[in-house]
Amino acid sequence: MNDTASFLPGSALILAGSRSETDPLAKSEGVDHKSLIRIDGQTMLERVHLALVRAGFRRIYVSASEDQVVRLAEALGAIVVPPASGPSGSVAVVFEQSGAPLLVTTSDHALLRPEWVRDFMQDAPAGCDVAMLLAERAKVEQAVPGTRRTWLRFADGDWSGCNMFLLNGAGAARALQVWSAVEADRKRPWRIVGRLGLGTLFSYAIGRLSLAEGVRALGRRNGLAAEVVAARDGEAAVDVDKPDDLVLARRLLAQREGAE
Repeated sequence: MNDTASFLPGSALILAGSRSETDPLAKSEGVDHKSLIRIDGQTMLERVHLALVRAGFRRIYVSASEDQVVRLAEALGAIVVPPASGPSGSVAVVFEQSGAPLLVTTSDHALLRPEWVRDFMQDAPAGCDVAMLLAERAKVEQAVPGTRRTWLRFADGDWSGCNMFLLNGAGAARALQVWSAVEADRKRPWRIVGRLGLGTLFSYAIGRLSLAEGVRALGRRNGLAAEVVAARDGEAAVDVDKPDDLVLARRLLAQREGAE
């Protein structure tokens, strides 16, 4: 496959902050941070960065504070920005510098392919303020039989997040404010649900709300255009959070490289 691509507009951000002082997965692999775990000779951070370079990005930020991660990111030529409180805060810090469009992904997206990034950028509606990539369950199970994911259940099927977001328009800053509020309410789910409005909640309760409709409704209530983009490849839903994920990622990458 030819990875050569014309340069994409805007910037990309890799979130590589720490959610806790000790990550069990990192500890099990003998490294200080999950993004330093090696898969077939490359750290996960290197793999994600390389995919973004091959996708066509010239300006790539890394949000990180752990010393080894910072040094690696700098060696890769990335712009290192210290993380803020929570993922939304870290994205907001970079967005103030980069502006739109800004593609956001995570350092544990070890299977990331350049074409997934280019397809997402292409498939996101031109007029949206923010877009998120999700994969429908049938596509995920077709690409990765037996994988265990967290599913969002809507009228149009079950969906899994793909750790890829696009801040694309003037309303993207408001989207970050909504994200921050949702993070703050993560232990009060009734408040998160309440943001959808009664009509949308009723549609969801009777099984008539699609994922795209729900995201658009949430966007409208906050004065922005929010869209869901369906992943073309179900494998895009696989990230590395648990030991089983790491075993799976290593197997899939070995299969991929054996086929090339």
